[in-house]
Amino acid sequence: MRELITLVESKFEGKLETTPLSYGLNDLMPVLCKDTLDYHFEHLAKGYAKRYNAGEGDADFNKAGNDLHNKLFIQYQKPKSSNKPTGAVLALINDKFKSYKDFQEAIRETAMSMQGSGWVYLSKSGEIKTIKNHAIRNDIVYLIDMWEHAYAMSYQWDKERYLKNLWRIVNWDIVNSRL
Repeated sequence: MRELITLVESKFEGKLETTPLSYGLNDLMPVLCKDTLDYHFEHLAKGYAKRYNAGEGDADFNKAGNDLHNKLFIQYQKPKSSNKPTGAVLALINDKFKSYKDFQEAIRETAMSMQGSGWVYLSKSGEIKTIKNHAIRNDIVYLIDMWEHAYAMSYQWDKERYLKNLWRIVNWDIVNSRL
């Protein structure tokens, strides 16, 4: 597993690639609908690498967008009704937030306080951080896309419901491999 993460997160010499999904476009339902995943992954995420490789647009923006989306999509798995963190990430959460429930609330508060679009993430130090646009960060443990395209087709304006349901598709093995 760690080899996959290292390969995905170090592919920035030369040509960019979008890491293929390890699940089908229907597999994240009902958390994310097929149309959301198709648009978000097939068109937007792949577009960053395509534009970067073609020398179109802002190279830094496209490179960072590719990096963030490669980290995002590999941390998803088919939904589970009871999906809780384990291992090193659970220890980090308990150390910094006292409980998983308190961590979820801290993520929700940070995400809901964002004006406009961006990213929210748990860092390796246990801090909840934001990225206002696109930027490469080397301390991401768990990442949430708060751009409208990530949730609008599935949840319309209901960002809180999107955030609440995302916990069902987190692959904690991938998240743990980043620590």
